[in-house]
Amino acid sequence: MTRSILVIDDDETVRETLTEFFHALGYTARAASTGTAGRRAVAEHSPDIALVDLRLPDTDGLRLLETIRADDPEVGIIVLTGHADVPTAVRAMQQGAVDFLEKPVDLDALQGAVERAAEIGRMRREIAVLRARDASPRDAGPSDPIAASTDRLIDLAARNDDAPVLILGETGTGKGFVARRIHERSPRASAPFVEINCASLSATFFESELFGHERGAFTDAKQAKRGLLEVAARGTVFLDEIAELAPDVQPKLLKVIEERTFRRLGGTTELRADARVIVATQALATAVEERRFRADLFYRLQVLTISLPPLRDRRADIPALIEALAPRGARISAAARSALTRYDWPGNIRELRNALWRAAILADGATITPEHLAFPAPARARDRAGDSTDDRTRDSPVTTLADAERSAIIAALAATGGNKLQAAPLLGIARSTLSEKVKRLGLDAD
Repeated sequence: MTRSILVIDDDETVRETLTEFFHALGYTARAASTGTAGRRAVAEHSPDIALVDLRLPDTDGLRLLETIRADDPEVGIIVLTGHADVPTAVRAMQQGAVDFLEKPVDLDALQGAVERAAEIGRMRREIAVLRARDASPRDAGPSDPIAASTDRLIDLAARNDDAPVLILGETGTGKGFVARRIHERSPRASAPFVEINCASLSATFFESELFGHERGAFTDAKQAKRGLLEVAARGTVFLDEIAELAPDVQPKLLKVIEERTFRRLGGTTELRADARVIVATQALATAVEERRFRADLFYRLQVLTISLPPLRDRRADIPALIEALAPRGARISAAARSALTRYDWPGNIRELRNALWRAAILADGATITPEHLAFPAPARARDRAGDSTDDRTRDSPVTTLADAERSAIIAALAATGGNKLQAAPLLGIARSTLSEKVKRLGLDAD
């Protein structure tokens, strides 16, 4: 998908340089020289990212930032200024900016900031979709993607907004959804919610993202950069795939949680950490047992633990989830509902949502039937239910998603001689995720 970016700056050279730079990167780039023109461009084009100069001829940049956020809360805003100071940066973050860069802007640093802002914007759009489709559990009851017992724990975690939260669950059970909901219900809701995946970055780049770095801290550190702990001041930092956190970084995270202080990479000054930490993974105890994760950090993180059950263990909720997750106006036949309810859903709620949307596209306005689903009624589910099926269904060449997953894991392990560390990248998942799937499927990696 082509992303769009809007440059709001009264300096013609800056506008031309940045629009040409992002055009070359494949963005749809537009520019505006005043706050009024910028606000009009936001209304007309709904850009993914807006680069906003703080000093404009007709308005103050912070006031424009607030106005844009009110008009379109999904726009990721990055503030640019030649007159940077800490109080202004803090105010910009409080009003919804996702980053704050000083002019003259390093284009590599700006590109990284834009990519982060685009990811945050994607999450905001997902939240907006969920809000539009699903009222909160207190309003909609069983139609919400999370169980009532989990909802009570979310309220508890939201009220105790200084304690770390550990969210456990298989892939697709809604760990990120729960983390965002905790933030939204907490006193920190008006401050930023930022996310980082511990499995996606090397130790050095992870430290730079979380703690920030000083100029010269490593080869490409051309200027100082604030980390997400600073960006999320009085907000929430969500660390996904925490079991994959590099061993060298774990004691530093422990210090953040225990002492509420940290240092930028390459820095000597102690900075205050005023962000709530929420972490998520499939099974952290396994990483502790394998000595890949510090036991003291594990015990500190599990002050409040929320375990999300897999969808196969909450099968009674599937009919309500179908109603909550299906595209608006979709009609689903009784036979399709039956197949959806009996399926084991190895990908959990995310897989159910994607299956419903895919089926709606294939149905093209007609009623969704089993033929529009990507799988027949799974053999294991049919056997449990004692269903009788005709030879055509029983001999269908279509492979169930569960069987496809099992086959893919077996193939990856065979190709790597049973080495899960090497097999995980082949499957596009974290090692801890693969370990859990191997255990759940009863596979022997050897």
